[in-house]
Amino acid sequence: MKLDSKYFDAIRVKGKRAAEKPRAPVCAWEGCDEAGIYKAPMGRDHEGQYLHFCVDHVRQYNKSYNYFSGLDDKDIQRHLKDSLTGGRPTWKMGHNGAAPGDAAKAATATRARRWNGRTRDPFNIFNGEDAPPRPEARRPKVRSLEAKALKTLDLSQQASGEAIRARYKNLVKQLHPDANGGDRGTEDRLREVIQAYKLLKQSGFC
Repeated sequence: MKLDSKYFDAIRVKGKRAAEKPRAPVCAWEGCDEAGIYKAPMGRDHEGQYLHFCVDHVRQYNKSYNYFSGLDDKDIQRHLKDSLTGGRPTWKMGHNGAAPGDAAKAATATRARRWNGRTRDPFNIFNGEDAPPRPEARRPKVRSLEAKALKTLDLSQQASGEAIRARYKNLVKQLHPDANGGDRGTEDRLREVIQAYKLLKQSGFC
């Protein structure tokens, strides 16, 4: 095809239209015709919805905006409380979600005693001050090493765990150099007492 062909003259290339910019909504302020390019929340019960204002009117709107407008103090407190859990319902702690009455307290105490019965609590922390003392755990058999350790503490082989602990504390207080004016002559005896107590504790006697 020649460049001076009549067909070239018939070809028309359409130019691309410039992309039209979306027009901004008109300011929502009554009597204002400016472009509302600034968004402002519509308010309570209209979450996610916005009004469009010009720069001057959005400032005025924000100054007077009150999310709790129309609510009394009681409703405001209820709304703030619900917002802590995201509006989801909550239940009181207790027996089956109910307020713990006498029956629930008794059931809780029973479960606590069962749990405490499976744990060692030598200082009676979980039972409380008014709870009866728990019976000592079953005593392991006294072997030669344990018998020697009990003899070091000047105790019989039938001594209870509480008696072993009390005797150990008393001996440490008596034999420690700080209690003897810095006299280090009892250090060997103190070392024997500490080793004996560790052995009895590891063996489950106290």
